Amino acid sequence: MALILVRAMNKKKALNGLADIERHAKLSIIGKPRKVSLKSVHDVTKRVLKQEPRDDIKIAVLVKVQESTTTSIMNLRKIHPPVHVIVISEEYPEYEDLNKEFSKSKIFDGYYSSKNKSSNSKKSN
Repeated sequence: MALILVRAMNKKKALNGLADIERHAKLSIIGKPRKVSLKSVHDVTKRVLKQEPRDDIKIAVLVKVQESTTTSIMNLRKIHPPVHVIVISEEYPEYEDLNKEFSKSKIFDGYYSSKNKSSNSKKSN
């Protein structure tokens, strides 16, 4: 299981980025994406990017995916979503704090998994 941070300029781009994670990167999102504060992810973003993060980002969303960290990174490198996507591995000191924040954060409204719909329609056929 991997933890993925999605940083976007607006809600529409965040929703498109989440859809791209499932559709194009072929990763399975577990549960509902959670909206987190930009302040709480600033340090981890700075650490991963090794530079000061962009200040035009307005939304930060955390998701858990079923696949491993390595698989998540490899699959995400092949796509170009309209958002910043950062895979947070267990090796980062911020992983535990973000994982705790994930369980306390509000659900990011508007996202519905396309995989759930397609798997239900296959069962009925």
